[in-house]
Amino acid sequence: MRNWLKNENVQMTAVAMATAIGAQFKINPFQEDYFRIGLGVSILLFLLMIMPHLSYVKTGILTGIVSFIVQSVDLLYDVNSMSVLESLHDNIGAGIYYIVFSYGLSKFKNRFHEIQPLLLGGLITCVDFSSNLIELFIRGVLNGTSIFDMREWLYLLVVGGLRSYFISGLYNSIAVRQMRLMHAEQEKRMEQMLSVNSGLYGEVFYLKKAMKTIEDITADSYDLYRDLRKQDMNQYSQRTLGIAQQIHEVKKDSQRILAGLLKLYDSEKAVNMSLSEVLSFAVKGNLKYAEMLDKRIQIQMEQQYDCDSPFYIPLLTVMNNLIANAVEVIELEGTIRIQVYGQDEDVHFTVIDSGKGIPEAKRNIIFEPGYTTKFNQAGIAATGIGLSHVRDIVQSLEGHITVKFAEKSGQGTAFDVSIPKRNLIKGAELENTIRADQNL
Repeated sequence: MRNWLKNENVQMTAVAMATAIGAQFKINPFQEDYFRIGLGVSILLFLLMIMPHLSYVKTGILTGIVSFIVQSVDLLYDVNSMSVLESLHDNIGAGIYYIVFSYGLSKFKNRFHEIQPLLLGGLITCVDFSSNLIELFIRGVLNGTSIFDMREWLYLLVVGGLRSYFISGLYNSIAVRQMRLMHAEQEKRMEQMLSVNSGLYGEVFYLKKAMKTIEDITADSYDLYRDLRKQDMNQYSQRTLGIAQQIHEVKKDSQRILAGLLKLYDSEKAVNMSLSEVLSFAVKGNLKYAEMLDKRIQIQMEQQYDCDSPFYIPLLTVMNNLIANAVEVIELEGTIRIQVYGQDEDVHFTVIDSGKGIPEAKRNIIFEPGYTTKFNQAGIAATGIGLSHVRDIVQSLEGHITVKFAEKSGQGTAFDVSIPKRNLIKGAELENTIRADQNL
């Protein structure tokens, strides 16, 4: 049944029938004339605009034939004294109108969404008026009546204009609604993509550091093997060589994983994104995170600086983790303030929470690898990227991160990230450096 409804011939027949039936709701604008204006044209115009996949010319021909038959039968029924030939003369013009009208629309059917609404209404009005003139001409030739009546022409132009602008306005309102829905869906997908890429970027940093560690361990193991061999400690030297070989295999596996991650990361890379967009995505994601944790948290934005940056993924990774940390340290309810401002040659990103704060004695170690204050009920430490990796990402952009007590509230923690403006705005040389590091 569904496939049958998708058949274009069935759809064209349905359009023709709907137009013919709608044409029965009509008015006769000219006295002692069978020229009629009905809803058929409006129905045909609307259906053609929302169904651009149909052949307009074929649909117009089929609509003209069906309309001609329906109107002829209706006219013969209403006017008993009229002959079949007279009925044909009076209705053949209406059938040709639909053919000409559909042909005119076909000339710009694929550009409905591109043409400015007022211009689109004007073009349709011209097609409608031209089709009406051709119908009048055919009626005049067949019935021997004059078509040169400026009053009638003006009436047709006004009616055609009202009809065209009303239907094109209806079409544009539907198109705007669809665009909004598409935009909302695209924004949702963008949030998902950025969330994945943000996490992926952090994992790449993990793996890059691990690769460097693995390389150092491999080199140290091999040096130890050579030293033991020189001292004729063959049993230990062979075991050390075996360890070095196993570590080398781990290194090769890690290289393959890193190459795959970098390929995924690069495939989704866009050109630029503004800081306001980055912050918007970070705030939305962490508000959902707070809801998931059953916390009532308000996130306040104070943005005084904005620019487009090619490094939106590193920035999003940093902001996501700082805001997420702030969400986690707030027990049930609280406030997170995000400040973005320019100062001299730097851009500052400050995240201030209303949590308990970090003791001064621990502020020097919170950026050390492995440090965490978050444990689950089983006593297992959290597996986030950690402040050490946030610091590494910031330093890759030649920036700095510091922590201090929130001054205004008297409690909580304030993390301040400063990054040179030149690295955010241009960053071409820096990007090449980062890519070179990723290829290690």
